[in-house]
Amino acid sequence: MAAGAFGIKPPRRLERATSARLRIFTMVVVALLLSTVVWTRLAYWQVLRHGQLAQQAAAQYREVVELPAIRGAIFDRHLTQLVVNTTVYSAFVSPDQVPVAQRHQVATALSSVLGVNQNAVMETLASGSKFAYILRRFSKEKADQLRAMKLQGVGLEEEQQRSYLPGISSTSTLAANLLGFVTYDGQGQYGIEAQYQKSLAGTPGYISSYRDLANREIVLGSHTHQDPVQGSDLVTSLDANIQYAAEQALANGVKKARAESGSVLIMDPKTGGIVAWADYPSYSANNFNRTPTAMFKDNVLSYVYEPGSVMKVVTLSGAMDAGAIKPNTVIDDPGALYIGGYRISDWDGRNHGKITYTYVLEHSLNVGAMKAMQAEGHKKFYGYLQSFGLTRPSGIDVAGENSVAPPSASTMADSQYATTAFGQGIDVNMVQMLSAINVVANGGKYAPPHVVERIGNRINPVMLQPQRQVISAKTAKQMTAMMQAVVQYGSGWTARVHGFENDQTGKTGTSQIPIKGKYTQNVWASYVGFLPADHPRFTMIVVIRKPNVPGADQDWTLNDGYFTAAPVWQKIAQAMVVSWHITPDRK
Repeated sequence: MAAGAFGIKPPRRLERATSARLRIFTMVVVALLLSTVVWTRLAYWQVLRHGQLAQQAAAQYREVVELPAIRGAIFDRHLTQLVVNTTVYSAFVSPDQVPVAQRHQVATALSSVLGVNQNAVMETLASGSKFAYILRRFSKEKADQLRAMKLQGVGLEEEQQRSYLPGISSTSTLAANLLGFVTYDGQGQYGIEAQYQKSLAGTPGYISSYRDLANREIVLGSHTHQDPVQGSDLVTSLDANIQYAAEQALANGVKKARAESGSVLIMDPKTGGIVAWADYPSYSANNFNRTPTAMFKDNVLSYVYEPGSVMKVVTLSGAMDAGAIKPNTVIDDPGALYIGGYRISDWDGRNHGKITYTYVLEHSLNVGAMKAMQAEGHKKFYGYLQSFGLTRPSGIDVAGENSVAPPSASTMADSQYATTAFGQGIDVNMVQMLSAINVVANGGKYAPPHVVERIGNRINPVMLQPQRQVISAKTAKQMTAMMQAVVQYGSGWTARVHGFENDQTGKTGTSQIPIKGKYTQNVWASYVGFLPADHPRFTMIVVIRKPNVPGADQDWTLNDGYFTAAPVWQKIAQAMVVSWHITPDRK
């Protein structure tokens, strides 16, 4: 029988032994727990967090200096450099490094050289901060003056800045609305600079080394060096001389017409390359930071307009190509038609009687355009709008294209088909419209519009694309003859170029500007044409917005395309004939 059963206590030695074993067991457990915690933390810091800790440790001693890539230049077709990179300088101070006794001297010197406010500089110096810019981006001459002064706590920083060729005035640079500009942090804005940002900017490199806490290079430390990938140069289809002539003629034309604005677009008929792209008024890309943002968007691509009677070239070309009409087909023009419940009239409202389609184009008659559309039918008419590129964006390689597609063929009302035939009720941008007219100049083929022809050593892929046939070469030749008649006998007489009176084509356009769904008395006035007629060297369109010619309140035709846009076209064409040594075709 166990001793404990009758209340007899076990020996004191056994009790002490049991207690000792418990203490030992507890200590072992605690030790195991502590070691587990320690090893877990060690594993956490040395395995899981090793990479991060190593980076943080290295960051205390590692210095990384960015090696900026040089932004690519932009050239015209003759390799005239349109955009260059120039070195400018920025002045900064370390106020905590300028002794109190020298603050006035430093502030006076900076003010005299840089033209900054002396009191403002004194406030900066009194701040005790580590770093502050005094003035950004000034010339080497001023930088050299500051270097010679050896001012305590003052430093200079070199920076790259884009510089653009001067335009026709001190407030503009050449082709500003096409080229765009580059911000101080190297980002292209608008135009080509934005569209080709990645190619132009390149990729910056870097150099890194290790330094001790006294900023001395650690000789045995590792070094890493990555050269920058320089930006690609762009060669464009522009002609700087023609661009300047276009801007000058356009500015004079807009001022003479007392218009709100104007634009010119010139294209190489065979390639679709843009020769000139002008807006007036324009701006200086060299002073973009002091320019209202509304000036940056150009009217050529970023805004749409109703082209007016220029559209009759597309309408009649499509109808002829479909076999619905011929240039000498005779129709009756009573001066107006009732379509879709609306009375739609010619611009003069007169009964013109029996006339041909050549006469329709010469005198820009709406009834004839509507009858041509009716003769080919809605489906085919809409199909030609698509083929001429008027139902989708042009896809030109310039940032900021705006386009408005017409309703689908099945949802367009009869009245809208009618007005679209003569260029009202349809919205296009100038690139779309010029590309469509250029189909005639290019033997019936659509040449994709573009500005850049080479990116570095690579040809722009758009130039390698096959050109689609929109109308037959025969139809294109017929329309060319009809457009020649416009210049010789019709509304294009004000665009005649000396020596080419019988060897150029043209078409006027005037369309009312709608506001809140209602047409106003303000108009878009335009003129389009190519020269020489049979072997064109260029196709050009001029659009004048809201002309307000003196006397137009009595004779509204003074604001028409023949009076405002065609003379601008003529002056630019004359300059191109001389510059490009163009001669008339020998018949």
